[in-house]
Amino acid sequence: MTANLYTSEQVKRLDHIAINEHGIDGYSLMKKAAMFSFHTLVKQWPACKKIHVLCGSGNNAGDGYLLASIAINRGFQVNLHYLSLPENLKNDALHAYHESQQNNVPCKPFSDKSIQALPNDGSTIIIDALLGTGLNAEVLGRYKLAIQACNISKAPILSIDIPSGLSANTGQVYGLAIKAQCTATFIGMKQGMYTGSGRNYCGNIFFDRLGITPEIYQKVPVNANKLSLQSCLNFIKPREFNAHKGNFGHVLLIGGDHGYGGAILMAAEAAIRMGAGLVSVATQAEYITAMLTRQPEVMCHSVCSTEQLRPLIRAASVLVIGPGLGQSEWSRQMLQCALLSKKMIILDADALNLLAIHPDWLKHTNVILTPHPGEAARLLKVDNDKIQENRFVAVESIQKQYGGSLLLKGSGSLICHDDSSLKLCPYGNPGMATGGMGDVLSGIIGGLIAQGLNKEQALELATCIHAKSADIAAERSGQRGLLATDLIPIARNLLNRAL
Repeated sequence: MTANLYTSEQVKRLDHIAINEHGIDGYSLMKKAAMFSFHTLVKQWPACKKIHVLCGSGNNAGDGYLLASIAINRGFQVNLHYLSLPENLKNDALHAYHESQQNNVPCKPFSDKSIQALPNDGSTIIIDALLGTGLNAEVLGRYKLAIQACNISKAPILSIDIPSGLSANTGQVYGLAIKAQCTATFIGMKQGMYTGSGRNYCGNIFFDRLGITPEIYQKVPVNANKLSLQSCLNFIKPREFNAHKGNFGHVLLIGGDHGYGGAILMAAEAAIRMGAGLVSVATQAEYITAMLTRQPEVMCHSVCSTEQLRPLIRAASVLVIGPGLGQSEWSRQMLQCALLSKKMIILDADALNLLAIHPDWLKHTNVILTPHPGEAARLLKVDNDKIQENRFVAVESIQKQYGGSLLLKGSGSLICHDDSSLKLCPYGNPGMATGGMGDVLSGIIGGLIAQGLNKEQALELATCIHAKSADIAAERSGQRGLLATDLIPIARNLLNRAL
């Protein structure tokens, strides 16, 4: 259940069904949300003794008023600052305000001075209960000033349900948003919190279903699924004792134009370390010595023409093209020749940039495309910002136009398959923002397909194992200076744990 991701509209539907069709009291759900938020606060900041609760005008504010009541009854010093007159609240939110008054919660209008110079020692926490999930326009007025003041303050912030100013559907920031250290969210995990800017603003995310039963969830479709590395590792099966290299496929990697030899080498090393039986590289002559020195197990071929490339393609079981491919006449010939084959092919880097110029070259859907946002923008012929505004729409649009399985890389990488199913990778970190990461990933995908995984399985496992390897490497040595090749031995270790 916790792997499902929803839009804000779908979460509202879950809430509506629970209240109106299953007789669950809405106010009891609000109290459960406030209690879960309070427990999250205590768990994350055990030294906290004082909270500043900022409340807006809707049900998110109701959560804040109830959390304030809980905290003051537990001996916390509480200050509640409202941006909308409490008397104008409605239904459960108004009830929550009245309960806060019964518990003697001090309430006053918000002033940015009230949260200036707060300590950053965990003793004082700001609670964001301003806007919730209903926002769909730029933050303005007093709410803008409140969010600015919170972000300037040194005190940590706990957001209730979602950081104010962040889109629950896309991860887009509406002008500005609360940058929380921690977010307590409920009923359904909102997809925008896990991709794009969402991960940057939510901090550590804690989720609770608030007692919603599986029967209720079955009545609302899931928009996307959050992948689990452990589940993806189940795609890997033990090898038979009498196995030989022919059982584990032959990856042909095509790339490494003049000046770009490192990319194809990294991809090849990743493919063979993932367990492919054979790995070949078609590249420019100048890189043969370097490749054999670095990875003698890889069969390197100097390829100048399509006549030289065709027999290599016939011998392969899967193709990877793009790492270091460039956009020269040689590059175009290599790509056109590869696309004429009907073999499984992974397209990355300049293969995608060339495809964006010549989409008619792709005549079958036995493909995996792995664009980062810039390449995705070129494929759709839009600005980069348009991709990041709604990554879910972008990944679906590219898949629909080009076919196959599509990976949109970035924070919260998204996968869309032929059946339109959406998957999200929850792993990865900013240390991956360095050259070569995509090359290693394409080699991992190729190595897994060579061993018999279908394109959906290989793409999901490769994306997770690649990002999780980066997390492990960052935990060991930090994010800065993380290299793409640092991930390869960790990925191999993770893959073998499946057995």
